Amino acid sequence: MAWTRKQKRLGVIAGLGLVLALAAGLILTALRDQIVFFYSPTEIAENGVANGTPIRLGGLVMDGSWEQNGETNVFVVHDGESQMTALFNGILPDLFREGQGVVAEGSMQPDGTFLATNVLAKHDETYMPREVADTLRNEGVWQGEGS
Repeated sequence: MAWTRKQKRLGVIAGLGLVLALAAGLILTALRDQIVFFYSPTEIAENGVANGTPIRLGGLVMDGSWEQNGETNVFVVHDGESQMTALFNGILPDLFREGQGVVAEGSMQPDGTFLATNVLAKHDETYMPREVADTLRNEGVWQGEGS
């Protein structure tokens, strides 16, 4: 039985659709851990992030935790349930303050601290990244307005 031109076209289209669906599935599987904008200290503790894996840590800078020695900065990020010590070598943003939202990019170290390579702070009095605000609201730590 010979296929008609219409059947051949439908077969090619179905084959291409299958290939595209398979490619999309593979890409999403490979990126599933990187799609998250940031992890809270609680999520890092629960999920056991491997040392050296690049991630983003988000939460509030704990009051009284920031220590600065030259360009070496040590501060504690918390989400109301857990806390994590972060180390950053460099100049922090001018708006970095204790008690405010922060997202730090970096990786976990073997001693359980977070080594930040970049720190992002609030840029005005009313802004907090939506993901940070939602997590902190869910934990009952922050009651501020929407982002």
